[in-house]
Amino acid sequence: MQDLVYLDYAATAPLALEAREAMLPYLDAQFGNPSALYCIGRQARQAVEEARGTIARCLGARPEEIYFTGCGTESDNWAIKGMAQLGAAEGKHAFVTSAFEHHAVLHPFAALKNAGARVTYLPVHGEGGVRPSELEAALSPDTALVSVMFANNEIGTVQPIAELAAICQKWGIPFHTDAVQAAGHLPIDVHALGVDLLSLSGHKFGGPKGVGALYIRRGLLLPPLLDGGAQERARRGGTENVAGIVGMAAALQASCARMQGEALRLSALRDRLEDGLCTSIPDCFPSATPGMPRLPGHVNLCFAGVEGETLLLLLDCAGICASSGSACTAGSVDPSHVLLALGRSPQQAKGSLRLTLGAGTTDADIDAVLRVLPDAVARVRALAAY
Repeated sequence: MQDLVYLDYAATAPLALEAREAMLPYLDAQFGNPSALYCIGRQARQAVEEARGTIARCLGARPEEIYFTGCGTESDNWAIKGMAQLGAAEGKHAFVTSAFEHHAVLHPFAALKNAGARVTYLPVHGEGGVRPSELEAALSPDTALVSVMFANNEIGTVQPIAELAAICQKWGIPFHTDAVQAAGHLPIDVHALGVDLLSLSGHKFGGPKGVGALYIRRGLLLPPLLDGGAQERARRGGTENVAGIVGMAAALQASCARMQGEALRLSALRDRLEDGLCTSIPDCFPSATPGMPRLPGHVNLCFAGVEGETLLLLLDCAGICASSGSACTAGSVDPSHVLLALGRSPQQAKGSLRLTLGAGTTDADIDAVLRVLPDAVARVRALAAY
C-alpha cells in the first residue's frame, strides 16, 4: 500500500494528539451535561470554562467574549445575521464584504440582499488583496456591518485586517472577520486588531470537526442565531459539545505554541514546492500575483490547458490528496469564484490546483509532488489535445 501524501490542510487537519488526549475523558467517564448541578455536570462545566479561557488567551480576548458554536459557518452566519438584525433596528440596511469570501459569508449576504438589503462587494485585484481606500469609499451612514476574511481559503492571501478595522472604527461601523483559515496559523490579538467579531473553526488547526467559536466584543449585544436554552449566557441555545470544545481549545493552544517555528518550516516547504513546480511545468503560474502576505502553507497554481478535476484524480491514484478549491464546493462544475474575482478567466480558474501544507507535511511529501505532478499535467494536456 502506497504512503498517503496529504496536502489538503485547508480543507481539514488531522486531529492533533493534544486534542485527542484532552477529549478522551469527556467521551467516556466525564460525560455529564454542563448544565447539570451534580458532580459530572460540574466537571463538564469546568472543562468548558477552562477551554473558553484558553481560547481567549490565544486570541487576546476576554473569556466572556468567546462563544462556542457548531462550526465556522454557524459563527459567520451568527455574526452577519445578528448584526443585520441590530442594524435594521437602527434603520441601517447596507453591508460591505469582499468578492472572494467563503460561501459561509457570501450566502448569508446574498440572503440579506434578496430581502432588500444593499450589499457592496469589494474587488480583490490580481494580488489577492482588499484595498483599504476602496473599503472607505464603500462606507455610508447606513452601513450595518463590514465583513472581510482574515486569510483566503483558496489562495492564502492575508488581508490588512487592522487597517480595515481602523477605518470601520473611525466610521463607527462594526467589523467582522472570518478567521477560520488564520486561527492557529497566524498571530491574532482581537483587541490589538480592533475587530468586533471573529469566527473560527476547530478542525482547521487540529481540533475536531463540528465545533467552532465566535468572538463578540464586550458591549456588542449580538442577538442569538439559535433560540433554545440558556447555554452560552443565553446567546446560543443547545447543549455544549464538551469534548469538541475541550479538543478545540487544546489544539489551538498547541498550534499557537509552535506557530513561529511551524511558519518558518512550512514557508520553506511551500516555496520549494511552488518554485519547483513553476520551473518544471510549462505554462504554470501562481493564482495570485506574488507580493501579498500569505499563509505559510498555501500554494495555489493555475495550469494552462488543464482541467483541475482530472488532475486531482491522477494525483489521487498516486496517493496525493489535493484540491482545486474550497472543500465546501467540491463537486461543483463552476470555476472558482475566488479566482474569477482575481481577474482569471473561467478556463484558468478551472485549471487551478490548491496544495496546502500542515503539521504532518515532510520534505518527502514535497519530493513526491515534484516527482508526480509534472507528468500528471503532461498526461492531462495530452488527453485534451487528442
